[in-house]
Amino acid sequence: MKYTQHTLDKIERIVEESGYVIRYERGTFQSGYCILQLKKVVVLNKFFQTEGRINTIIDLLPQLDIHFDALTLESQKLYEELLSIGAEK
Repeated sequence: MKYTQHTLDKIERIVEESGYVIRYERGTFQSGYCILQLKKVVVLNKFFQTEGRINTIIDLLPQLDIHFDALTLESQKLYEELLSIGAEK
């Protein structure tokens, strides 16, 4: 997988299609992110570079309530690929 802004945009789209909002903020995050479940907000450390942002979202995907059927076909394929990458870690 290429760690580019385009890839990050596609991964963010998966999260957003499931109703979550992604925000990049400053803060003292132990793991680089915070999930506000009731408001469906994912807050990531804004100081992460593109690769760090991609890896963090991949790590988060299993914890999020992703509605597979609500995703576009392109997002469904990428989502399955990302889950297999996350399982390999």
